[in-house]
Amino acid sequence: MLGRQQHAFSLATIPYLCIITDCRISPLAVRVVGIASEDTSSHVRMTEPNSHSVARILIGDDQPDVLRALRLLTKPEGYQVETASSPAGVVEAVKDYDFDVVLIDLNYARGSTSGEEGLDLLSRLQQIDNTLPVVVMTAWSSVELAVEAMRRGAKDFVSKPWKNERLLAILRTQIELSRALRSRRQLEEENILLRDETRRQLIGKSQGIGPVLDAIARVGPSEANVLITGENGSGKGVVAQALHAASARKGKPLVTVNTGSIPEAVFESELFGHVAGAFTDAKSDRLGRFKLADGGTLFLDEIATIPANLQAKLLRVLENGQFEPVGSSKTYSVDVRILSATNADLEKEIADGRFRRDLLYRLNTVVVRIPPLRDRKDDIPLLAMHFLRRHLVRYRKHLTGFDAAAMQAMLNYRWPGNVRELDHTVERAVLMAQGAVIREGDLALEPKSEEALRFEEMTLEEIERWLIRKTISRFGGDISKTAKALGLSRSALYRRLEKHQL
Repeated sequence: MLGRQQHAFSLATIPYLCIITDCRISPLAVRVVGIASEDTSSHVRMTEPNSHSVARILIGDDQPDVLRALRLLTKPEGYQVETASSPAGVVEAVKDYDFDVVLIDLNYARGSTSGEEGLDLLSRLQQIDNTLPVVVMTAWSSVELAVEAMRRGAKDFVSKPWKNERLLAILRTQIELSRALRSRRQLEEENILLRDETRRQLIGKSQGIGPVLDAIARVGPSEANVLITGENGSGKGVVAQALHAASARKGKPLVTVNTGSIPEAVFESELFGHVAGAFTDAKSDRLGRFKLADGGTLFLDEIATIPANLQAKLLRVLENGQFEPVGSSKTYSVDVRILSATNADLEKEIADGRFRRDLLYRLNTVVVRIPPLRDRKDDIPLLAMHFLRRHLVRYRKHLTGFDAAAMQAMLNYRWPGNVRELDHTVERAVLMAQGAVIREGDLALEPKSEEALRFEEMTLEEIERWLIRKTISRFGGDISKTAKALGLSRSALYRRLEKHQL
């Protein structure tokens, strides 16, 4: 280990060491500090941090004696000091590790005094992380060089030989400012993430998504009820949010109801509310979703799952805005715009007697059809990068993107779960990635031939998930046919889709 090696000193070391200790240095003290050996390689010397609260400093200089002196100077301050002896080593370190401040020399080549190497390095560091404070130092200082360094992003300038108190004061100041700036930006990003959880973005530039964006622009500002159709996970909820945001009701609530997940016994209470004593568990009055959405928008997701006996009551509210809570004879009036969504064939549902045609007419003043992700592959890179940025903030990881093989794998995949599946795939890849980019293996996309999976090695949940996906694919996303083929009710199938994130 470095800390146990015996190190020799050259005469050139003495001036810098005397600045720090008035020449009272023992070989033992040097060994305890763990000074780097005298080599001129570009390798950066990294040690594991003792604590996340310890400030980390990176020092770049081609002179081993200078690196030793700066280590001795900063060690009593409690800093964790890492060193690099070339511009390439500095860049490598900043790409791989987090630092609170970087202190770099402006000259690295033997005999160079122009400072160009350091200025170029400074520009590269700014491109990698413009929040990272960089302090430059040189024995060949000039006003012009200092001005140019500050212009390129340096936070301060130190001349060699330095004054210990001034250098330490500069480092302390820059560390405090760096941590404050990064803390503020992290809070801002986390706030954006929290807002994004409830107000997702509709992203796309493909021909397939064009009509959807056009419909939102045209219909959003109106009061028209809109029926949104598309496969599971294609983004029906996102379109509903965009329509609400484009309307005059955007300052009022957008209340979402997944009708497929509400048990029939409490469906009426969920939509219209109830009064205390209306049924066994009704211990107090409760407002229904319609009342909560008064003045705003009510989004009824999976509208085809509404029980037939309750469709008439829903139709009445849509016709005149009036309803009675369960257990009450009092009539309430609400002003609500209705957005609804389904992946079912409502014409077939009507023909089979499971859905009322007059209710459909109230819901589908305008119909917006969302294409599946496999029909809008041009949007996959945009969506993947959007999800990557969001999950990097959530999990506080540092990745630069996807490699070419990973992106091609996403373009080749059919995405039966559509945009929702892409989101979950990117999230999983962010958690599993080992390097600076997401690779194809990190995506863990299922093999193209799912029949090749060995059932004896799968859990019961994995088999159920595989079977549901296979059946959905066989019926082209038709939930009613899928549920019938699996021997499930539509509500039971929706609960399993949510469980398996399909």
